[in-house]
Amino acid sequence: MKKIFFTLGLLGLSYGIFAQDNPASTMVSAKAKSAAQHSKDFLVVELGYVGLSGTGAGNLDTKFNRTLNVALMYDIPLTGSNFSLAPGLGIGNDNYIFNNMVLDITNTTAPTRTATDAYKKSKLATTYLEIPLELRFRQVPDNANKGFKAALGLKVGYLLNAHTRTVGNLTGFKVIEKESSKYWFNTFRFAGTARIGYGNWALFGTYALNGLFKDNNTYAVNAYSFGISVSGL
Repeated sequence: MKKIFFTLGLLGLSYGIFAQDNPASTMVSAKAKSAAQHSKDFLVVELGYVGLSGTGAGNLDTKFNRTLNVALMYDIPLTGSNFSLAPGLGIGNDNYIFNNMVLDITNTTAPTRTATDAYKKSKLATTYLEIPLELRFRQVPDNANKGFKAALGLKVGYLLNAHTRTVGNLTGFKVIEKESSKYWFNTFRFAGTARIGYGNWALFGTYALNGLFKDNNTYAVNAYSFGISVSGL
C-alpha cells in the first residue's frame, strides 16, 4: 500500500513540475479557448425587399422585388471596448419584378419602358461583387451569437451582370427571352448600410448613394432595401 501511495505521489509531483516547466502549452491552450469563444461573424446573409426612389421611379411599375446579399466578413475587435471593425467580400443580387411592363436595356438612346400585359413575367436583375465595411457594437463582445448587436457601414459594389428576363406564350408554347447589357448602368455602386438585432438575427437596411443608371433624365433612381439578416455563424 505504501508503494502505491509513493508511486502516486511521484506522479503528482512530476505533473506539477512539468506544468511549471511548460508555460507555453498553457498559453496555447488559453489562446485556443479564447479563439473558440470569439465568433468572427464569418457569414452574413440578408434577404429582403429592394425598391427604387427618385425621378422616374413611379414609372417603373414593380411588384414585390427581392434582394439577396451574402458576404464573408472578418470581425476585428477594438481592444477594451464593445466595438469592432469588420471588412468583407460578398455578392449582392437584386430582382425588380415588373407589373404589366417590360424594360428595354439594349436601347441605344435610353432604357425604354413599354406597358404591356403580353408577358406572364418580366424582371430586371443586377448582380454586384461587393466589399462591405462595418463598425459594429456588441453587448457581448466575445460572442456574436448572443446579446444586442448594431452595425453601421458602407459597401462598394462592382456590377458583374445586368439583364432582363421575360416569360410569355407564343402560339401555345412557353417562350423565355433574356437580354443582357451593362451599358446604361453605373459600373460601381456605393451604399450606406445598417443592421440592428439580437443574437444571430437582425433587421437590415441599405441605401445607394449613387444612381442605378448612368446620368439621364428618364430614370435618375437610387436603390434601397430592407429585410432580415442572419449573422454570427
